[in-house]
Amino acid sequence: MISGTPCSVTLAEPLFPRASDRMLLGAGFVLKWCLVFRSCPFVPGSERGSSLSMRAGPILWALLATAASTPLGSLSAQADVASSRAAGDSADIVRPGDLIRLKIWREPEMSGDVTVDEQGVATLPRIGALRVSGVRADSLKRLLVRSYAKYLRDPSVDITVLRRVTVLGAVRTPNVYHIEPTMTVADALALAGGATPEGKQDQVELRRRGDAVAVKLSRGVRLRDTPIRSGDELYVPQRSWFSRNAGLVLGGVGTAVSILYFAFR
Repeated sequence: MISGTPCSVTLAEPLFPRASDRMLLGAGFVLKWCLVFRSCPFVPGSERGSSLSMRAGPILWALLATAASTPLGSLSAQADVASSRAAGDSADIVRPGDLIRLKIWREPEMSGDVTVDEQGVATLPRIGALRVSGVRADSLKRLLVRSYAKYLRDPSVDITVLRRVTVLGAVRTPNVYHIEPTMTVADALALAGGATPEGKQDQVELRRRGDAVAVKLSRGVRLRDTPIRSGDELYVPQRSWFSRNAGLVLGGVGTAVSILYFAFR
């Protein structure tokens, strides 16, 4: 059995992107310095406490109060957003739930579709269980070429990583589909039979664990340029009742006007 070495993904976001988080961190350093050296110009009663503490002290406590007003989960939420952005920038990274389409030239018995389980492990023909979560597709391809070289002479290996995405809403055939990252939003909707006449094709939503992801999805955008991952949903909202029945409403109004006109002639 061959074990893969997951690649590390470097986030372009700072560790503490919010100003309140940076203030909280800075205030913590100041208080630690005061406790260690027992000297702080901002705290009355310390060795250096003086009139300066009366002026600067409120500033420190205001910083602490502002930082404390930030929800405790802000850092984890920001990290999740940063991770989503990194996922959009690294669309070829393999994740749990993905489908690996393996093709080995002239070796149909070794080719096929392999699902990555929740632990990030894929069971490949002849190789066996291999941890692939966090590995880029091109790195995985090179690893498979070296691995299959033990059984084949100059193996020609090709892999495609597909996302398992549910297409819901105003589409003709809502279901779970395996989508290639090179496909566009329109291509993904076409797998589900396309949007119904009542669907808002220009307002497709990306949902993750029931919550909408703040990303604009136009019909022509490629899925690899979005933070979409396996387990997500593409949801096509339905147009309002009035917009779907505008002709009926206008016809009814016209009929009512005609009746009133002839009734009061």
